[in-house]
Amino acid sequence: MYRVSPFVRRFAWALLGGILLATLWVNLSPESYYDAIEWRLIDRPLPAWIAGESVVVSPMAVVSDVLMSLFLFFVGKELWEALVLQRGALAGRRALLPAGAVLGAMLGSVLVWVWHWGLFAQAYDVSPGTGWPVPIGSEIVVGYVVGRRVFGGGHPALHLLLLITIASNILGTLILGFAYPATGLKLLWLLLPIAACLTVYRLYGRPPSAAATERERRRAAALWPYALAGVASWIGVAAAGLPAELGLLPLLPVIPHADRAFGLFAEAEELLHDPLNRLAHLLVRPLALVLFLFGLTRGGIDLAAFAPTTLTVLASLWIGKPLGLVLGALLAAQLFRLPMPAGVRIRDLVLIAVISGMGFTAPVLAIDTAIPGGEMAEAARLGLAVSLLAGPVAMALGRLIQR
Repeated sequence: MYRVSPFVRRFAWALLGGILLATLWVNLSPESYYDAIEWRLIDRPLPAWIAGESVVVSPMAVVSDVLMSLFLFFVGKELWEALVLQRGALAGRRALLPAGAVLGAMLGSVLVWVWHWGLFAQAYDVSPGTGWPVPIGSEIVVGYVVGRRVFGGGHPALHLLLLITIASNILGTLILGFAYPATGLKLLWLLLPIAACLTVYRLYGRPPSAAATERERRRAAALWPYALAGVASWIGVAAAGLPAELGLLPLLPVIPHADRAFGLFAEAEELLHDPLNRLAHLLVRPLALVLFLFGLTRGGIDLAAFAPTTLTVLASLWIGKPLGLVLGALLAAQLFRLPMPAGVRIRDLVLIAVISGMGFTAPVLAIDTAIPGGEMAEAARLGLAVSLLAGPVAMALGRLIQR
């Protein structure tokens, strides 16, 4: 298998460091913690045709809505290249088995959530199934670190694990946006990212011809047009009521990219100089700080917040998602007569399913939108933190299987 760049592991440690610091802070001095992350930098009304209510800008909102859009753009780039590039991991029929695994994991986690939530809905006076998009996403960077410990650095199962977790995160965030729009869906605003993407593609996105002058080649290599288009795209997606962290994804199809895929987060991509890979290279160092800040602002775990919602989260992530993932992958293999990816066995798929039971980054973004606030939200956040213990379970299971 290709070599995965070491920055993915740095991302994981930065995220975990932020979560640890936030948890210590919120349990020692909860008032100062919430005052810090919810400090209102801006609080003013906007016209009804823009948002319809006041816009509140806090450190937590800046990190979650603005900075995390850079992270989703970064991981979405890997998924896009796997779909469209030559030798991409999701090109043609190769996409069917990972797609079956992702859909199975999604259905399994949602069904268990709805069933388990219904047991306690009357006690909380909320409708059955509230918050069902929360368990769809899986943890990407921490999951990769665990997968590397379980399979080893060169195992092809790591590739499948990354595909499933990245697709689950993006799909879960998109579903959340349509199921629980932040300000009500105003889809006409999506014309803004469409116009921005078409404009930048027409003016800058086409690769220069063989007879192009040096000036034309420099123009084609410029990155600032995509930054401007990204600002317009983010504004349009956020104003449409969809999750703002998805705001940069519409740019991916219009930025010139490499001709062939080298693998997800492949170390070889550091030698490429197409605009899409250059943008990704520029984001590597800032994203470690972004993930630390995300863990700091969204990862404060109240250790005394245990409630039935905590069990609902764990049942969905530890039971529904792994079972759904394995069954979905095997069903896709049977229906379409697909072999398992080269070097991946059924027991590897089971270990991938266990690791996918870790959920934090995308699920924690869904809590404030999909679940009523207060104790219920804190109980769900505790469940997401506890779900990370699926990592040690997977490592122990992996050693047991090897024996």
